[in-house]
Amino acid sequence: MQYWSAMVPELSVSKFEKSKNFYTKTLGFSVIHERSNPSFAYLEYEKAQIMIEELKDDSWQTGKLEFPFGRGINFQIELTDISKIYENLKQTKYPLFKDLEENWYRVADVDSGQKEFLVQDPDGYLLRFCQYIGEREA
Repeated sequence: MQYWSAMVPELSVSKFEKSKNFYTKTLGFSVIHERSNPSFAYLEYEKAQIMIEELKDDSWQTGKLEFPFGRGINFQIELTDISKIYENLKQTKYPLFKDLEENWYRVADVDSGQKEFLVQDPDGYLLRFCQYIGEREA
């Protein structure tokens, strides 16, 4: 049985094939479901899931979409190892919004660490890829 996350963002995209290629070929997501009219794909990488759908006149838009889409939000995607995606982006010279770094965040009485970088997809949605690296005393 397929694992379906309880919350999955569905991103409206301006050019479906360009976005699908970015998510599958550049980032390495797998297509677990796809349909046309409208163009739609349900994508997965480990347990991270996201949907993309090409914009159309009757899309569920609450306002005018202008580049960059998704202003005010970033999607944190936690993976066991972010190095493959990072290297693919570097190799293809795809611009990063924020380069790879190690960050520590206070959680109760410890600091929780992660490696992370940020990249915008072709429509400007901000994706934050992170990898847990452990805890240390606060």
